Amino acid sequence: MRFGTDGIRGRAGEDVTVELAYRLGRAVASVLGSPVVVGYDTRESSPELAAAVLAGAADGGVATTNLGVFTTPGVAVVARQRDAVGVVVSASHNPFRDNGLKVLGRGGAKLDRTTEAALEAALEAALEAAPAPTDARPLPPADAAAEGQYVEHLRRLVPLAPVARRVVVDCANGAASHVAPALLAATGATVVALHDAPDGRNINEGCGSTAPGDLAAAVRAHGADLGFALDGDADRLICVDEAGAVRDGDDLLVLFALDRHERGLLGGGLAVTSMSNLGLWRALGAAGVEVVETAVGDRHVVAALEERGWRVGGEQSGHLIFNDLAPTGDGLLTALLVLDLVERRGPLGALARRSWARVPQALVNVAREEFDEARVRDLEAELAAAHDVAPADRRLVVRPSGTEPVVRVMVESVDGGFVEEFVARLRA
Repeated sequence: MRFGTDGIRGRAGEDVTVELAYRLGRAVASVLGSPVVVGYDTRESSPELAAAVLAGAADGGVATTNLGVFTTPGVAVVARQRDAVGVVVSASHNPFRDNGLKVLGRGGAKLDRTTEAALEAALEAALEAAPAPTDARPLPPADAAAEGQYVEHLRRLVPLAPVARRVVVDCANGAASHVAPALLAATGATVVALHDAPDGRNINEGCGSTAPGDLAAAVRAHGADLGFALDGDADRLICVDEAGAVRDGDDLLVLFALDRHERGLLGGGLAVTSMSNLGLWRALGAAGVEVVETAVGDRHVVAALEERGWRVGGEQSGHLIFNDLAPTGDGLLTALLVLDLVERRGPLGALARRSWARVPQALVNVAREEFDEARVRDLEAELAAAHDVAPADRRLVVRPSGTEPVVRVMVESVDGGFVEEFVARLRA
């Protein structure tokens, strides 16, 4: 069993089973030997899997704590506060039928490759050993104090003065459903909450950061100043501006990088993945901000920041890293930082329009069994010649998804016609 780009992920009950969860708990205890805190999202399969992880870790001889329904970044914060290892039961933005197991190292940080390899080996050995106990383990009561400690931690990081504003938050029927509206209301805002009633099956369903249409409509309908869309485990954030336009991770990365650069707080450059828009590179290059590109996945962004001693990076999907503030990406922290930014710099949409211009970009998911990379690259070369688009004015990124059985094909260019024709031909 190998970890993907974000832990183990697959169909609940088939790929991600109670036995696998139990064995992972035992492996974490044997390799890391630290107290273990476990949080989980709102999928119907999550409580049983969390109970199995806790049982495995306890049988492995370490102290365990059930955090209950908890965001992934919240688990990281509590793990740091308690000098513990964190395990999150969540498939993030995936549909409810999927689930996952993600291990955070001691102190809440991403696992390094050496520790991850040791954990994989221990898990493989455990899976090949005698069967795991089949008796159902009850889920221990959740630690009632943990959520309050996490929220207070966020408020200390971004101490906003109360300001009367109207915001809409889409909780994706996920792990932040019971905490995000209250956190935002504590800033003085009037909060309209969407998709904050999880039923075990509606997580990410037509809502949240991967489907911000409802949020954009609600911002316009309520005349709100801002909208925030989280994903199922609340490590991502997509915004909607005062005009109802969606502002993704690239928008936020440009604005945060420029703001910190102007204030002397950037601490170097910006780390982004290969999926970030070409317009980001142009805007930050013109401002004298160095940008480094990594492979897709927040672990690669974190590695690039640590290697260079930089502070800020992230992904177009809304997973932003502020490693001077948090051990991992945190959608709620990012929301508070956006509120701070607009309070100092003005409305989000107006600020984005002044700061950068996105070039036409499209992302197409192709089923892996139908994918032929040579044909895709030949098509790109053919159309580039037909549209007379120079290499510096276009980009093609082809990568297998680390979380879904698809290949993601991203194309962008200053020539919108080239992008439109490429996508039409690819889909045909």
